[in-house]
Amino acid sequence: MSGIKDVLAPANEEGTRATILKWCKAVGDLVVKDEPLVELETDKVTVEVPAPASGTLIEVLKPESAEVSPDEVLARLRLPGEVTLAAETKAPGAAAKIETPRAAASNRADSELLSPSVRRLLQEHDIAPGAINGTGRNGRVTAQDVTRHVAEVARPSQTARASPTARASQTEDVAAAANTLVPHTAMRRRVAEHMTRSLADAPHVTTLFEADLTRVLKHRALHAKSYESRGARLTLTVYFISACVRALRMHPEVNATFRQDAMELHGDVNIGVGTALGDKGLIVPVIHRAQQLGLFEIAQRLQQAVEAARTGKLTTQDVRGGTFTISNHGVGGSLLAAPIVINQPQVAILGVGKVQRRVCVIDVDGGESIAVRSMCYLTLTIDHRALDAFQANAFLGLVVKTLEQWPDAAEALQD
Repeated sequence: MSGIKDVLAPANEEGTRATILKWCKAVGDLVVKDEPLVELETDKVTVEVPAPASGTLIEVLKPESAEVSPDEVLARLRLPGEVTLAAETKAPGAAAKIETPRAAASNRADSELLSPSVRRLLQEHDIAPGAINGTGRNGRVTAQDVTRHVAEVARPSQTARASPTARASQTEDVAAAANTLVPHTAMRRRVAEHMTRSLADAPHVTTLFEADLTRVLKHRALHAKSYESRGARLTLTVYFISACVRALRMHPEVNATFRQDAMELHGDVNIGVGTALGDKGLIVPVIHRAQQLGLFEIAQRLQQAVEAARTGKLTTQDVRGGTFTISNHGVGGSLLAAPIVINQPQVAILGVGKVQRRVCVIDVDGGESIAVRSMCYLTLTIDHRALDAFQANAFLGLVVKTLEQWPDAAEALQD
């Protein structure tokens, strides 16, 4: 198509679908090459798609909230000097009318602009979209708008048939019993798909160890202020990453990807750290090439990654290429979580429980003694196609040994 440039959804190595979050330009607007044109939301990050060329936006093929696949055409640009009318640039058989996202959103009769949950509710209650005043972005009808409309329509008819006492009671019941449907975000839908696929593909087995973090906490107390003054928080997760680096180098089969014809052992140790985003879901930024980092550098990278995750500033590169994942569910008060779903295509995931002061029997000078120690449960959930219990226990045992003998068992890790 001469003088026309397609705007494509970006490709990615996982082939993940995305959702149109927001159009930054409307049909008819002039755009400059590389300026943001549309925002996409995946289960991992929000991605800005830049204009592939300078020109005029003449057609938007995917409205906001629509799902798109990698390399799918999202819109078309008319390049400078092209005089063909926008209607003539459409593919054969396509409608000649061109709507901006704003104009399309205002047309509530267009079911493509409604989320799946809203369309389902409208169909269940036999309601036309135009019968409801939308309160969403650009006047879009939301699930809450539909449920509120249904309640308002039902209340007068039920009240009219009942006695005064019953009417008062029914009014209270309707208000108290009303449910709210909250449409899933693109992130939540992708997480659900990813977790379901992981459990379906990989037989999960979990091994459980207990770790004494007394020496780690002592080391942290000595160095936390120094790290803070240099711009890095020395959290317990930093020690878990360091201990896992050592264990993954000693047990490369855990730092691997299971393939049908072979095990791919990764040269780099790229550790993902599960980061909660509140009600929005979970994201896993990756500390790349952690085997090259000392304890302070790991602390720096971790702090940067977590801050970027919680402020929505992660890039696609920040969440790609992980070879092993740590889920520190203990920060929320959890003692034990099993199995923690493996972040496929990885073959294992470490779970870290809450640190508790507990009375323990310890060895002292060849004898036994009662002492209060800082303990936590560590779990390793494995893909049983790739690893067996012997390998899992050997790996987790080395992680525990490194933590309990810190820093003596971590000679290779620089403070």
